[in-house]
Amino acid sequence: QAAWCVLPSRVLLVLTSQKGIQMYESDGSIMVYWHALDVTEHPPAQAVFARGIAAAGGRFVCVGTSSGLVLVFDIPPKGTNITVSEALEQHHDAITDIAAELGQAPDGAGDVVTADDAGTLCVWSAGEEFSLLCKIPGFGCTCSSVKLWNGIVAAGYGNGQIRLYEAATGLLRAEVNAHARWIYALDLAPQTGKLLSGAEDSFVHVWKLSRNTDTEDVEIQHCHAECVTDTQVCGACFCDPDGNSFAVTGYDLSEIFRYSQV
Repeated sequence: QAAWCVLPSRVLLVLTSQKGIQMYESDGSIMVYWHALDVTEHPPAQAVFARGIAAAGGRFVCVGTSSGLVLVFDIPPKGTNITVSEALEQHHDAITDIAAELGQAPDGAGDVVTADDAGTLCVWSAGEEFSLLCKIPGFGCTCSSVKLWNGIVAAGYGNGQIRLYEAATGLLRAEVNAHARWIYALDLAPQTGKLLSGAEDSFVHVWKLSRNTDTEDVEIQHCHAECVTDTQVCGACFCDPDGNSFAVTGYDLSEIFRYSQV
């Protein structure tokens, strides 16, 4: 995986692989940090990799590993003096995705969510020490992608479902049978609450998340569907903060398709 981690003082390009975690200056010119994964800790038949990247708490970058650990890196305003400040140990399966709060979190809602192969979600409050706010158990299905917006956790699963949870309590607020196959990508437009989902069934859907101001209920509305013919969609993201355009790619594709609202 690759992601730009935007911190108040700098932007880093973070790459994960089977070998370890690399951090570059945002233009890719200089590698400022390399963290090797310890292969000797794993059984011989088990794959070792890092997956899931998110900037959090103004000065941290969180990266997940195949052992279930979430490594928290303390990033200085400049230079290469990056350190592992802690390793979060709540997951027992490989981390699949990590997301940080993209909107305005309600009080006590937490600002980081981590997901694993068993479908377990953990919501954290970032700080000098990360604290676990709630743990949402899995239901026998991998959570492949997760987002966090205004205290709402949006999670996409291998059975094609999207589930919405309260980040503060872990309560399930909505579930949608969004796709016929495995969901591989979720993205969220922070300005509007639009949610993008892409899956193996060749479809990309745009949804709208909101809170009912009277009841505080979490609501999800379907806005748009796009079929990328004969393509197992494996990557999808918005191209702007309002969600007016998005890009999609699929397995064995050397192209990226861009769709815009007219």
